[in-house]
Amino acid sequence: MERIISGDERALLENMLDRNREALIDSVVRLSDAASRSRRVPSATTPIGLLRHSAAAERFWFQHILDGRSKEDCSGPATPGEASFAVPDGRSLDDVVDEFRSASAQSREIVSAYDMSDTFQNSHGADVSVRWLLLHMIEEIARHAGHADILVEIITAEAAPT
Repeated sequence: MERIISGDERALLENMLDRNREALIDSVVRLSDAASRSRRVPSATTPIGLLRHSAAAERFWFQHILDGRSKEDCSGPATPGEASFAVPDGRSLDDVVDEFRSASAQSREIVSAYDMSDTFQNSHGADVSVRWLLLHMIEEIARHAGHADILVEIITAEAAPT
């Protein structure tokens, strides 16, 4: 992923979001499929679950909220709550990475049709701008990339020979 450090606001924000998306993927794919499902915290959070949850957040914000699709018309689950961390047994890590990449690609396509100052209503009925949405998603994905880094470090350390 090319790192853009100068340019217009949109290019910088979109690049930062893409870099955070890739950082999340890069953290999780260091694990095996089985290890990516390891829980090390009391919540349902797992490395693979962070990818699945992030895909749901992409669909919720870009497909449902910004593009106005019903949740049923989104390309997959679009409710980024606790349940969005669950990964069915039949879904591999590669499947979930592909799901996240697909949701991110659709987000890029949707947002490209809007100006940064265009506004829409968020899930609480407040008017927000596309600029806000990009910043919100940078924060969301960066936070989960950090969670993934920590979980992967713990899982990898536990598996290392002593």
